[in-house]
Amino acid sequence: ISRWQGNIDWASVKASGVRFVYMKATEGGDHVDPSFRRNWEGARQAGIARGAYHFVYWCRPAHEQAIWFKQQIPNDPDALPPVLDVEWNGHSKTCPRKVSRELALEKIQLMLTELEQLTGKKPVIYTDITFHREVLEGQFNDYPYWIRSTAAKPETRYNNRTWSFWQFTTTGRVPGIRGDVDRNAFFGTESQFHGWRRGEFDIATRRWERRQQEQPTPAPAMPAAPAPSPFTPPASSPPDNLEEVPVARMPGSAPAVASAFQPLGDPEVTD
Repeated sequence: ISRWQGNIDWASVKASGVRFVYMKATEGGDHVDPSFRRNWEGARQAGIARGAYHFVYWCRPAHEQAIWFKQQIPNDPDALPPVLDVEWNGHSKTCPRKVSRELALEKIQLMLTELEQLTGKKPVIYTDITFHREVLEGQFNDYPYWIRSTAAKPETRYNNRTWSFWQFTTTGRVPGIRGDVDRNAFFGTESQFHGWRRGEFDIATRRWERRQQEQPTPAPAMPAAPAPSPFTPPASSPPDNLEEVPVARMPGSAPAVASAFQPLGDPEVTD
């Protein structure tokens, strides 16, 4: 969501079953979505998991954009990992041109690194079919991808790309939001989604991190047995093996979790 949704009835959004929301925070190096703070607080009060995204402006130095984003978003521990929205912006009045693939990759890497340092969370990469084919194919495979494909399933549009979020429509409807809104799905189970939020499940690599409480409980120290004597039998030996606490296994597949977003392909450039 962004300013284009106007005033949102967050209680109705929550009641509709929406599980998470990403909202536009910044674009380029000097634009803030005027509804960002209101939306951020509204989603928090409604109890909806929320995160912020930055729309990359290719004519602005990457470090300036990273600093600008860092200055504008709250550093809330419960926020979803940040999103870097990378796509060509041919409709821009001030910067419609494309940059080289090498320069685009350099800018993206710098901003991903900066955002992870800020939040302590691995950022998500949002992209569309064209930009992925021309720039991102085969790149940043350790990062989760949020891909746009509204006319077909992702596997028919993205070559060898594992996805974590799928934008499947730009004309969805959600109670509490007027007009069209993006709808998206998370690839994974409920436990994987909550594990990702807690930093225990990597949605890019699909691996669980071993939690502290799942480590085997150490055995209590055994007192040294007294040395045997000719007049007393030797003490019985302690067992050789102690039972370990079992480690939780990764859960299986389950239906995706749906959400609502504002279309990201409709930027408003002010740089």
